[in-house]
Amino acid sequence: RRPAASSEGGVMVNIVAARTDKSDAQITARQLSVYDNGIEQTIRNFTPDPSPAHIVLLVDNSLTIRADVEKLEKAAREFAYEIFEGDKLLIVGYDEEAEIVSDWTDDAKAIESSLKLFRKKGQPHLFDAASAVMEQALKSTPGQKNVIVVISDGLDRGSKTTFEKTLAELQRLDITVYAVQAQDRTRGAIRRDVPKPRQVIDKLVEGTGGMAGLVRDGHVVFDEYHQTDTGTTSNVVQGNWVGLNARGVGPIADRAGGIAW
Repeated sequence: RRPAASSEGGVMVNIVAARTDKSDAQITARQLSVYDNGIEQTIRNFTPDPSPAHIVLLVDNSLTIRADVEKLEKAAREFAYEIFEGDKLLIVGYDEEAEIVSDWTDDAKAIESSLKLFRKKGQPHLFDAASAVMEQALKSTPGQKNVIVVISDGLDRGSKTTFEKTLAELQRLDITVYAVQAQDRTRGAIRRDVPKPRQVIDKLVEGTGGMAGLVRDGHVVFDEYHQTDTGTTSNVVQGNWVGLNARGVGPIADRAGGIAW
């Protein structure tokens, strides 16, 4: 994450930290290690960042995604009613074009009334849609905690923007990606010059410090996704996960912290 100079002569760095056990205790500086060019640095302070987030819900609205419109609406609705105070939510549906379904707001009822705009058509231009969101919705907010939640299987078919450029820009702008992965419509087929959908999801979340989950029985579940998730609970979004309040997008609001050395 991008470092910033401290008034005390140190360096302040934003990081994302999560527990892999069932403890509810807050993560402390003693449990962290930071290295600069292979040399461990002394951490003077680690403070959770409770500041509000700008959250973009980026929903695959293409014809062949293996989820019906009602399920897409339900996933978006769960996020709408669970954002923290001060958070703002923007919902964007995409196929060949990215289209605003609900503009920036924290009004859950207003968001819910707009969800009928979801419709399935066209091909999934995920990378172009992510690029448009960064350029038009998040690029002009320096210093703001920015998050993109992707609801998709990770398939891109036809974007002019490459995956590598998309990931590099997310990292440059310090945007954290969370993902709720739908069932892979390609069934793991090898694709020329483009990562498999599952690989796209993995690299987006791992490369930006986010998390990935699955949809199971109508709920978003964040266990059994990566092997590294062993030891997490199997609760859905309404429960506790990795020791943090995981109500809806709760981890987005309070997982990030500031570390100084």
